[in-house]
Amino acid sequence: MDRLVSLEPSNVVTIRIEAGQRCYGELTLRNVMYTMPVAFRLQPVNKMRYAIRPQSGIILPLTALTLEITYQLSPNSSLPDRFPHCDDSFILQSVVAPGAAVKDPSSTYDSVPSEWFTNKKKQVYSDSGIRIMFAGSLILAQLVTKGYMDEIREVLEKSDPGWKAADSVDADGQSLLHLAIAQSRPDLVQLLLEFGPDIEAQSRAGCSPLEAAAASGDGLIVELLLAHKAIPERSESSTWGPIHLAAGNGHTDVLRHLLLKGANVNALTKDGNTALHLAVEERRRDCARLLLANGASTNIRNANDGDTPLHIASGSGDEQMVKLLLHKGANKDIRSKQGKTAYDVAAENGHTRLFDALRLGDSLCVAARKGEVRMIHRLIENGASINGRDQNGWTALHRASFKGRIEAVRALIEKGIEVDAKDEDGYTALHCAVESGHAEVIEFLVKKGADIEARTNKGVTPLQIAESLSYSGIIRILVHGGATKDGVSQVPKQNSVPFRKGIGAREMEIGAIKKKTNRTRIHRSSFDRSAPLAVV
Repeated sequence: MDRLVSLEPSNVVTIRIEAGQRCYGELTLRNVMYTMPVAFRLQPVNKMRYAIRPQSGIILPLTALTLEITYQLSPNSSLPDRFPHCDDSFILQSVVAPGAAVKDPSSTYDSVPSEWFTNKKKQVYSDSGIRIMFAGSLILAQLVTKGYMDEIREVLEKSDPGWKAADSVDADGQSLLHLAIAQSRPDLVQLLLEFGPDIEAQSRAGCSPLEAAAASGDGLIVELLLAHKAIPERSESSTWGPIHLAAGNGHTDVLRHLLLKGANVNALTKDGNTALHLAVEERRRDCARLLLANGASTNIRNANDGDTPLHIASGSGDEQMVKLLLHKGANKDIRSKQGKTAYDVAAENGHTRLFDALRLGDSLCVAARKGEVRMIHRLIENGASINGRDQNGWTALHRASFKGRIEAVRALIEKGIEVDAKDEDGYTALHCAVESGHAEVIEFLVKKGADIEARTNKGVTPLQIAESLSYSGIIRILVHGGATKDGVSQVPKQNSVPFRKGIGAREMEIGAIKKKTNRTRIHRSSFDRSAPLAVV
């Protein structure tokens, strides 16, 4: 036998250091003797720094006694000189005490004569293996700040289970997660998450860990937090939520993670902006595109001034953003609380290059649709872009061709409009004229060099549209103009031999053309319900 008492649970005493509180830890001694009581004495080498209660006593056979070790901080310090481990040592002495008894085994004041441990006739066991480990909020905060992974794990594992060590905060109210995020340390964040910290704990500034990670743009940390069920919405005390912070700072990958986890794409900041407002304001075009692709509304008005994202883009003169928003359906007629449209805002700030997109381009398309040749000339002279597009992606030539306004078509081509410009579905003006059945416009476009074999995004040529709609006169015009039978063979007539794609594929192709035709007619008819389509 090499000892009379055992140390539980180990020889390391954890002392918790907290500002303004008594710093102490506990050590349990167990008598391993079956029949004999054991006397013990525990003494610190540095008696000025530590106090032990009780410092000595008697432990009955196979029973245990818990000691309290108090640490005295220096007057001018809130932390020990070294941590989490230190060089301070203790000497534990024990001796068999036959016949000794203790009135109350739980008493902490039983004293043992010092000569018991100096009597040469008795075998005194001495143990100097007791060590101190410091824990506590400030200790952990310092360890996280320094990035000491092993020490952090040890302190978290050995801390009192009654204390949620992973929820520690530093002197400024920052949680351990916030400190790890501030260092862009996903390894530290993952370590802390193993010990179940409050993942929604807010900093003194009212910011959640996920909001902090979104602001810093660390995609891996954001993924870790989301995987541990972090809420992707704005916390009540925050001004901006994670999605706003990611969009405003241009962190596209972070924004994508948040959207995949169900973040509300149209959520509002405390002052009434959406993430799209912020992306537009900061000219984060990639973020704006991602938000729009995920259903962000272009027409939400700010709660304070009533501005839409289009107002903001127009005020800053961001031409690409204006075109992107218009392409995604932004309503340019919405007025702010000051009664201003996006055009008014652009005009106030002298952004003349936006005038076409915000007003003149629409006017040009309207004039083309109505066949008002004089107005077309006037608008172009006033600065309307000849190849400008309306918010549906059509040029004036698309509009005039679809409506069969031959004089408007002539005027536009004379002014140099791009004959083969395509809309978002790949339709040229020739496609539009064919599907609406305007033979005169088709013949003129063909003579002016329109690409007779132009294909839509689904690979459909003008001749295929004419075939699917049985426009025999238009078919003759196109074939005479050079359209190949190869185009016709891809949309064969009803009784012809199926093409290599098979009957199912052929019927789907024809259906797609008819669906496009019907959709386009309904869409364009809203501009002029009184004008019937011509049929050849």
